[in-house]
Amino acid sequence: MEERKVMAQGGVEKVGLKGSFLKLTLDDGQKVILEGEILEHQTAIEYILGVLISKKYGCINSLDEINAVGHRVVHGGEKFNASVLITESVLHKIEECIEIAPLHNPPNLSGINAISELMPKVPQVAVFDTAFHQTMPDYAYMYGIPYSLYEKYAIRRYGFHGTSHRYVSRRVCEILNVPFESQRIITCHIGNGASVAAIKNGKSVDTSMGFTPVEGLLMGTRSGDIDAGVISFLMDKEMIGSAGISTLLNKHSGILGVSGVSSDMRELTAAMEKGNERAVLAIKMYNYRIKKYIGAYAAALNGVDIIVFTGGVGENNMSMRSEACRGLQFMGIELDESINSRTRSEEIVISASGSKTKIVVVPTDEEYMIASDTMTILKN
Repeated sequence: MEERKVMAQGGVEKVGLKGSFLKLTLDDGQKVILEGEILEHQTAIEYILGVLISKKYGCINSLDEINAVGHRVVHGGEKFNASVLITESVLHKIEECIEIAPLHNPPNLSGINAISELMPKVPQVAVFDTAFHQTMPDYAYMYGIPYSLYEKYAIRRYGFHGTSHRYVSRRVCEILNVPFESQRIITCHIGNGASVAAIKNGKSVDTSMGFTPVEGLLMGTRSGDIDAGVISFLMDKEMIGSAGISTLLNKHSGILGVSGVSSDMRELTAAMEKGNERAVLAIKMYNYRIKKYIGAYAAALNGVDIIVFTGGVGENNMSMRSEACRGLQFMGIELDESINSRTRSEEIVISASGSKTKIVVVPTDEEYMIASDTMTILKN
């Protein structure tokens, strides 16, 4: 941890599905794929642990060298505003959040339970995606529905990608050598899932995702902001229930739904370059939403000192960054197009020399934040 050296990097994909595999990256950057029948999370973690101590790909001699395990947990509700040591009480509270995160918290719990079974004496830490945004003021996180429904069901804006927003907002201040506690920062985590956050004096004061990750920006397969009246209208017209409308908005919307091409920005860009009009429309909508949120959060922050782009698209798509900043010179936001056009996945300032607002690309590192939080909690 002191050297921030990555000893092993990888993960299991398609757990429980045909064609599941473990993918790892070697020290020389080479990708290795190990196929296997990985039916559930405990098997997946057993596979990972086996690789970690293997002679061919391992980096440790024994599992006894693992001092702790950190877990990303998507939803902590209002129960957690920071990372915590996992206890029975914490597990129960994570289980209580399943109702508002049915797709994410169950597999997160499966990972925790698998480690408990395989390595029962090793302490575990939960790092919540929602925790960083718990500093939002009530007028930012409340919805305009009867207050009794908030009291009854805890319906409010929670926000997600908190670990990423926390990392890049701190890291950009280190890069620029400015105090984190006195900056107005807009962080744009742009990928297949995407969100923007407004960070003032070191605290999240607003973010684009809401009660669930559907709200906010147009994403790969998620609709983002939509008139609530459209939902009931579609349920009536298409004769679908709550599960069906959830699938529609989460899995079949976004740039995939608009373009009919793909949820992958690379494939969508290729279609646009061939003249596909719906692909052109989808990309325009995608970029416009980001720009709109940047403007809104600049207003919420009473100005902006730093804008950060991160995530798979944010770090690699120069066209998106250019369009998101285009025409914002009146706000002191001006991109250096020459630097921007050759920047991919590296820490670099891409704003013009005269720009009042610094625009910076910062590759996110959620794994480091999880490891760092885990180490800090164990030391304390």
